[in-house]
Amino acid sequence: MYNIIKLEVKGETLMVASEFLNYKNWVVAGNVANNKKYAFKILNSLKDNEFNVAGVNPKSFEGGAYKSLAEVPFSINVLDLCINPAIGIHVVKEASKLGIDKILIQPGAESDEILSFCNNNRINFVEGCALVELSRR
Repeated sequence: MYNIIKLEVKGETLMVASEFLNYKNWVVAGNVANNKKYAFKILNSLKDNEFNVAGVNPKSFEGGAYKSLAEVPFSINVLDLCINPAIGIHVVKEASKLGIDKILIQPGAESDEILSFCNNNRINFVEGCALVELSRR
């Protein structure tokens, strides 16, 4: 086990990326069927580390991916966003409707709109890399 670190900013406690690894039910949103894409690598690394994980790709059913978060057959603790921000904002809005309140935003998947939406809807989010966090375990 490793230490959980929390940051305090303006009186609010914020989560850090490593803390998300304490939750076992994950969804990776992105091109999870293409072995050259980070979404594929993240999905499989989470599986290899015994996480309960599914892939969501709003553009394709390839690789057993679901088209939406609502189709995932288990309760989602963490959404790993590894998708173009123009599509990602729709995934984040769906996550909010489903009560998913923890999102790890991979480099390149962020946008001002996504960050603002998360802030305004009380979603805990961290901009970070799941592969880096998994390598630190």
